[in-house]
Amino acid sequence: MDESRQSSSNAGAVLRKLVPPPALCGFLLLLALMFAVSYAVGAATGPVAPGMHGTGVSPGGDGSEGGGVDDMGDMHGGGH
Repeated sequence: MDESRQSSSNAGAVLRKLVPPPALCGFLLLLALMFAVSYAVGAATGPVAPGMHGTGVSPGGDGSEGGGVDDMGDMHGGGH
């Protein structure tokens, strides 16, 4: 009869060792929740810089990739 109790207590001890502590589970849950909220807020607000466009869209609307050294020259007083 003692052996059956001992084997069940050994199984409980092994199970307790495999389960992470509740504080770690709570922290990971809070971390995932904060990530989800910040992602939702960022998606709702959109880009933060004026004139920012998604990938593959240029201000001309022709679908060609914009940018390059010559385009940046106008921002610094014109040319090299």
